[in-house]
Amino acid sequence: MLETRRSFLKTVGAWTMAGSSSFTPQPASSARLRGVFPVGQTPYNPSGKLDLEGLAEEVRFCQRGGVHGFIWPQIASGWSYLSEKERLEGAEAILAAGKGGKTAIVIGIQSADIGAVARYAKHAEKLGANALICLPPPGVSDEKALLEFYQQVGRFSELPLFMQTQGEMSVELVVRAFETIPTLRYVKDEAGEPLVRIAELRRRSRDELAVFSGRGVRTMIREMELGFAGHCPYTGLADLYAQVFELFHGGRAREAFDMFGRILAFNSMASESGHTLLVARGVFKPGTKSREPSSAARKLAQETTPEVVRRLLEKYLKPFLRA
Repeated sequence: MLETRRSFLKTVGAWTMAGSSSFTPQPASSARLRGVFPVGQTPYNPSGKLDLEGLAEEVRFCQRGGVHGFIWPQIASGWSYLSEKERLEGAEAILAAGKGGKTAIVIGIQSADIGAVARYAKHAEKLGANALICLPPPGVSDEKALLEFYQQVGRFSELPLFMQTQGEMSVELVVRAFETIPTLRYVKDEAGEPLVRIAELRRRSRDELAVFSGRGVRTMIREMELGFAGHCPYTGLADLYAQVFELFHGGRAREAFDMFGRILAFNSMASESGHTLLVARGVFKPGTKSREPSSAARKLAQETTPEVVRRLLEKYLKPFLRA
C-alpha cells in the first residue's frame, strides 16, 4: 500500500525519536565491495510456494562461477510479491548457502513500513549478511522525506548500506545521504542518466561512494571506463559478467569487450530476465514459476524453452561458462 508523504514522515519521525538514543552507527568496514552483484530471481514451485532450495542454489551457482556478490530481494526479485515471512525465510536460506564462501551477500530491506525495514536489517545482520540495500519507500518522492528515511535506515544496523535510486532522485540527495549516514557507502544508481551522473557522484564523494549500475547492465564496458565499482545484472549469466569485470580490471580490455559481446549476442536470441535460463543451467527446477505479471521480455523468455536455451548455450557459450 502506498503511503502519503504526511503519514510516512510521521512514522519516520516516531522511529527517529524512539531510536536516536539507543544506537549510534559506526563507520562501515573499509573493505570495499566491488564487482558483479547479480540481483537474484525468486523461484516458486508449481503450487506457488517459495522455493527456498532454488534460492540457495542461486547462491551456490554464483559461488561456482566466481561471482563477487549476490543481492536479494530487489525489483528483479519481485520483492513486493513476497510476504514478510517469505522474505525472512528467503534471507535465511541465502545466507546459509553463502556462509563461508567468497560471494558477498547483500540483503534487501525496503518496505513501506519502516518497522519492517528495521526487522529485515537486524535479521540480516544477525545472520551474517555482508551489506544491506534499500529502495526508496513506495509513493514517496519528496527528497527531504527520503533523506530522513535513509538516515533512519542507517541507524538500524552497522552493516554497510546501499542506497538504490529511482525516478528523479537527485545527485544532491545521494551526496547528502552519503555525507550524513556513516554506513552508506554504496549506491545502485538507476535514477536519471547514471552514465552522466557518475562523474559528479565520484567527485563530490571524493571517490569514496562506490557506484553500482543496474538496468540490466547493458552498457557494462562504458560503465567500467567511467569508474563504476560494481554491476547488478540478472543471475543467469553472472559468471560471464564476472569474467568481463576481471578481464577489464586485469588490463585485458579488448578481451573484456569480446566477452561482453557474447552476452549481448546471447540476449538477442534468449532472455536473461525470466526463469528459463536458470532452469536451462540447472539452477532452478523445471516448472519453476513467477508471481509477477509477464512483461514482454518475460513472455519472450517463456516462449523460449529450456531445451532451446540449452542448445544455444552449448553452441555459443559452453567454453566460457564456469558455473
